[in-house]
Amino acid sequence: MATNTHPTQQPTFAVIGATGKTGRRVSALLETRGHTVRRLARGTSPRFDWEQPDGWAQALDGVDRLYVTYVPDLAAPGADVVITRLTEVAREAGVQRIVLLSGRGELGARRCEDIVLGSGIPSTVVSAGWFTQNFTEGMLAGALETGVLALAAGDVREPFISVDDVAAVVAEALTGDGHAGRRYEVTGPESLTLAEVAALLTELSGRDVRYLPMTFDEFHAAVAAEAGPETATLLTELCREVFDGRNESPTDGVRQVLGRAPRDMRAVLAEALTAGQSA
Repeated sequence: MATNTHPTQQPTFAVIGATGKTGRRVSALLETRGHTVRRLARGTSPRFDWEQPDGWAQALDGVDRLYVTYVPDLAAPGADVVITRLTEVAREAGVQRIVLLSGRGELGARRCEDIVLGSGIPSTVVSAGWFTQNFTEGMLAGALETGVLALAAGDVREPFISVDDVAAVVAEALTGDGHAGRRYEVTGPESLTLAEVAALLTELSGRDVRYLPMTFDEFHAAVAAEAGPETATLLTELCREVFDGRNESPTDGVRQVLGRAPRDMRAVLAEALTAGQSA
């Protein structure tokens, strides 16, 4: 196995999914701290495409520390096979540390977590709850325009977490000591229902937003019309799984890693909405 890092050299970091919500933030954090970062995605050079594994070795050549976000989701069928191959390529490339982003409460994702943790490469799993930024720059951002926040979540509570806190945890796990073999569940400090989130969006934006709880069949049909049946099935099953109450309680994962509390949803949304209005 190759060994990339020498005592006098600074490590090279790679971020798979560098154009995504966490990937671009992790890349920026590392670069701000003076680290060399190889941003990897389908449009980068070298290119990284989950559907073209023959190019992975080139993308990881010379990389010491690796952050992995998998698309579409670690709970998707066949993800365990893909992640197994990635760890094999990373091991051959001489990668010395992996941090994997996972979804909190997803049993399918847990198989991939175990693969990475058992890969022989010192690894850390960051298992995150739903992102607060989904309401401002993600799949639910349209609620501010339409006035309707529609999701198959019932009245279940979720401790939404800021993507910036997730990125900070990942950056620390990549650069700090004592994180190998650890699995951190990271959430926000309080649990809210989607109706409470809609009320918060209304208050902070000045626009009326109401929560429309959908049945799983309604949600599947709506997503299928926009993104196709395969994506619809994946997202519907994820909602069915994680919105059953298993994730309602906040964790102290952010404090374990960063020594501080995570930011609350009100502060994160207020900042994002203010930035959007001034843009």
